[in-house]
Amino acid sequence: MTVENKILVIDDDKAVRLVLSTILKKNSYLPVEARDGREALDVYRTERASAILLDLKMPGMDGIETLQELKKIDPHVPIIIITGYADIPTAVKTIKLGAYDFLTKPPQVDKLILILDRAIENYELHKALSNLDTTVDTSLEWVFGKSEAMRDVIHQVRQVARSDFSVIIQGETGTGKSVVAQTIHNLSKRAKQQFQSVDVGAIPENLIESELFGHERGAFTGADKKRIGFFEIAQGGTIFIDELENMPLQLQSKLLRAVEEKKIYPVGNSKPVGIDVRIIAATNSDIKQSVREKRFREDLFFRLSEFIITVPKLKDRTEDIPFMAMKFFTKASIELGKQMREISKETIALLQGYSWPGNVRELKNVIRRAVLLAQNDVIKPSDIEFLIEETQNGQDHLPLLPLKELTARVTRDAEKQAIQHILTLTRGNKTKAASILKVDYKTLLTKIKQYGLTNL
Repeated sequence: MTVENKILVIDDDKAVRLVLSTILKKNSYLPVEARDGREALDVYRTERASAILLDLKMPGMDGIETLQELKKIDPHVPIIIITGYADIPTAVKTIKLGAYDFLTKPPQVDKLILILDRAIENYELHKALSNLDTTVDTSLEWVFGKSEAMRDVIHQVRQVARSDFSVIIQGETGTGKSVVAQTIHNLSKRAKQQFQSVDVGAIPENLIESELFGHERGAFTGADKKRIGFFEIAQGGTIFIDELENMPLQLQSKLLRAVEEKKIYPVGNSKPVGIDVRIIAATNSDIKQSVREKRFREDLFFRLSEFIITVPKLKDRTEDIPFMAMKFFTKASIELGKQMREISKETIALLQGYSWPGNVRELKNVIRRAVLLAQNDVIKPSDIEFLIEETQNGQDHLPLLPLKELTARVTRDAEKQAIQHILTLTRGNKTKAASILKVDYKTLLTKIKQYGLTNL
């Protein structure tokens, strides 16, 4: 224990203060004295202390009132009551009001020091956690934004991160679901282990099982060597399954088995492999609607949805746009080696008036492009004129997204139009439509439900 640990001694009896201060000095504490409650409040506001020894019977402001006023200044400072008028009801009352402990005069020295040591240890731990929480909140605001909607998301992330709950993250493309998942992992007890991301929508349907669970050599055509699946790679850590809604029903049953048994079966191997993996999944659509439409297994949904986080659209939190734009502006300036100064107020206003179909990811790409094209050190409305023209003309906008996501979006739209066209030609005859489209009947039904074509 170091002398930096100040102890505030509050007692109207000078002799008692002297005795207690002597005990504290001998045990490497630094005593600070106050004669009554009023003086104690003034001293504590300026000096602060790691703990407080408080008498109950004092003229003017008594110990109970002093305790209450001190707790208003710092609710967590440990206050130990030391009094010559001990009784159980009074002890209970002080503890309920926030006292750390209750001792009678004269206190046993060993017991007093033991209580002080424990009280200060708890107090320092609380301060450290509070500072950590503040640092975490500040850093998460830098990642997600400062709007009320995103503060709710940050609160949920912090709540669930320290647990081992399975999590489903819902939100439109580009809202930052993968960032939320990575943050949950980084704040979890698994942070030092692997974070493995799997995009179900980017894997051919016939290969998803192999990618997730692995396969043995010769398990199927083209399996020329053994492959470890993503679940095994993520052993002890977290697996992030993106575009969960695209997982085939047949595979959903195998994923359910893996979740329930904590075992996986590599393709071509009947022997199970034990797994210790936290699952975080993300979906662009309302997964509950998929459950209602029988496109997603209800039992698997209940297993994976121990906690659900919904990430709002950027257009629903426009107050974050100036902050996020400046963050991307700074990063892009460094990345592109340009000495940029600011984004004009007029440009910010235009950014806030835009609908952002591609959400945060689109905003990032727009700012990077504007930094690249800017003729001087300020981003002006002319640097984002492609957005201005489309907004003013009311044109449909294809968001600025990576090629892979643009391709997927265009492909889905084209597929929907093709199915609708063929169903119209066949007057709703799904058997004929499946034959023309060269897909099996069950797949066609799934697609019809997926694209909301059930009225045909």
